[in-house]
Amino acid sequence: MLLRLILVVLACLSATAQAVEESEGPPLGAVWVLDLDGAVGPATSDYLVRGMEEARDAEARLIVIRMNTPGGLDGAMRDIIEAILASPVPVASFVTPQGARAASAGTYILYASHIAAMAPATNLGAATPVSIGAPSPAAPPDQDPDKEGGAPAQKTAMEKKMVNDAAAYIRGLADLRGRNAEWAEQAVREAESLSAKEALEQNVIDLVASGLRDLLEQLEGREIAINDDSVTLELAGAPIFEAVPDWRTEFLATITNPSLVLILGMIGFYGIILEFYNPGSLVPGTIGVICLLLAGYALQLLPVNYAGLALVALGIGLMVAEAVSPSFGILGAGGVVAFVIGGIILFDTDVEAFQVAWPVLVSIAMVTAGFIIVTVTIALRMRHQAVTTGIETILGHTGVVLADFEGEGQVQVGGEIWHARSGQPLQKGDRVVVREVSGLLLSVEREN
Repeated sequence: MLLRLILVVLACLSATAQAVEESEGPPLGAVWVLDLDGAVGPATSDYLVRGMEEARDAEARLIVIRMNTPGGLDGAMRDIIEAILASPVPVASFVTPQGARAASAGTYILYASHIAAMAPATNLGAATPVSIGAPSPAAPPDQDPDKEGGAPAQKTAMEKKMVNDAAAYIRGLADLRGRNAEWAEQAVREAESLSAKEALEQNVIDLVASGLRDLLEQLEGREIAINDDSVTLELAGAPIFEAVPDWRTEFLATITNPSLVLILGMIGFYGIILEFYNPGSLVPGTIGVICLLLAGYALQLLPVNYAGLALVALGIGLMVAEAVSPSFGILGAGGVVAFVIGGIILFDTDVEAFQVAWPVLVSIAMVTAGFIIVTVTIALRMRHQAVTTGIETILGHTGVVLADFEGEGQVQVGGEIWHARSGQPLQKGDRVVVREVSGLLLSVEREN
């Protein structure tokens, strides 16, 4: 992932240089084609919103959003819908190619568009807010909802609020565009889905087209209502401009990858810790600050669960504490547990594309656990080793008396001259053994 980020940065520089060289912009009066392929997130939202603004400036005749999405984040979806509703250029959402879908957030975007179209063998629907799909609490032992007389589990107040809000939102879009509001509400409340043929029959979409050319041919001469005005589409001979994602979109798509956010946060924390323990080295501190800033920027674009963020920070702190002040695994084990739990709940969404990947969590936990095991092993070995530094290391060593004395005198131990005392008379040249150290005074006795 870090390699991908580096490649994206290099691509950004290359794209910037290329943009400076290229003086020609998109043709005026063209049909703009934007692609929504994959989960709806911050990068997708930024790309589509900017694309619609640029299409307006280029006096586009029509904006086509080619769509194939399983859904995504509510905030990003609403940004896209707001841009569609405010667009002075007609917007056609087209679910394509065959086999594609416009599920969840895609259904809302389709309903918001001035024109809704699908290719054969595509589907839309299942627009229930994803967090509502979480498992409900088990029924009491004396009440089985699957048996006669059993009542289904009741939704919580928050679940009802989310469903009602989503249902009202999509119903409002349906009323605005004159589409089937009853089915739209079923898609939210009961996760209903429709094929392209069924959607056309039930007035959910405006037409079925085999491809982009077929879509444009069917739309030729059609009148579209835009903000209390009417626009007649004149698409014959209009050039088609494919607005591909630029470096900014690629950068946002990479930086908002939840797994990469977690990795950047780890690198940032460890980089700053290393800088504090090695002042002046600059490299780990610089890398750490950059990674933390990137992670912070990505976090403010994603739906963060602050309890998960606090657990991740606590876990990193405990693991760092274990590394710098070994507690024989207690702090480290607690840190790994807190980090893994925090990583699981870090992002407040059930959309798989915006959750931390299990392999990343497990890999970080295993690497950290291995590091802790090594640290604890080294600490245990050092604990059982004899003291090799300090004044106490001369206990039991032998020395030589430098001059006759009774009580106190001088002895040479290990090449150093010490002040010593003895309870027996000693003569020059006698060999003595150090029995006690008191400050800089040795207690010695004659060697037997």
